[in-house]
Amino acid sequence: MELEFRSGVDVELVKSSAADSDVIFAARVSTQGERTREAVEDTEKAISGLINFLMRERHGSPFEHSVMTFYVKAPIFVWREHMRHRIASYNEESGRYRVLEPCFYVPDEDRKLVQIGKAGAYTFELGTPEQHKITDDSFREACTQAYQQYEKMLAAGVAREVARGVLPVTTYSSAYVTMNARAMMNFLSLRRSAPDSHFPSYPQREIELVAEKYEDAWAKLMPITHSAFVANGRVAP
Repeated sequence: MELEFRSGVDVELVKSSAADSDVIFAARVSTQGERTREAVEDTEKAISGLINFLMRERHGSPFEHSVMTFYVKAPIFVWREHMRHRIASYNEESGRYRVLEPCFYVPDEDRKLVQIGKAGAYTFELGTPEQHKITDDSFREACTQAYQQYEKMLAAGVAREVARGVLPVTTYSSAYVTMNARAMMNFLSLRRSAPDSHFPSYPQREIELVAEKYEDAWAKLMPITHSAFVANGRVAP
C-alpha cells in the first residue's frame, strides 16, 4: 500500500447545538426560575452585556449548555496531548479492530525545528535547509520501515492489536470530539498562542493547528460569547 505523508490536520464540525442564546436562558433560570429557550427575547445589547458579565466574573456553568461535535484527524502524538483535556468526550478509531491506514505526519518547511534555551525559557527557530532535509528524510524512512513491518506481521496472521505496536506516534488517527463552550474556552486558553491572553500559552504547533480550526468554527456559532472570551483575556470562566 502506498504511504501518504502530510503535515496538516483535519477538523470538521459534524453537528452542534450552540448559540449565544443558550448562555442566556441557562443563566436566567437562577434569577427567574424555569424558562424555555424560546422565551428569551433579550436585545443583542442585553445579551452581550450579560455574557460579558458572566465571562468577566467567571460564572462558568451557563456556558456548558452549548455542545459541539467535531471529526478530527491528527497524528497520534497530537491526540496524546488533546486527551489530557478530560472535559471533552472522545471516540477514536481502533487499531484493534481495523487495519490502520499508512498516513503519517512529516513536518513541512514552515515548521520550526530548533529549540533555543532551556525548559521554561526557550524559543524555536526555523532551522537550516540541511536540518529540514535530515528531518524529512528521517521521518519518511522510519515510517516506511515501520509500516512494512506492520504489514508483514498482519500477513503472517499476527493480531492487529499486536502488530500496531510497531507504528510510530506520527501515524494519523481520527476521532469524534464532543465538548461544550466552557470546555472549548479551556482548550483554547491552553492550546493557542495569543498576544492578548492574560495567561500566555506556548502550545506545540501541531495541536495549535487543531485549536485554530476549533476556534474558527466556534466563533461562527457563538460570536458574542467568543468576543467576550477574547475581550476578557482568553480566560476560561
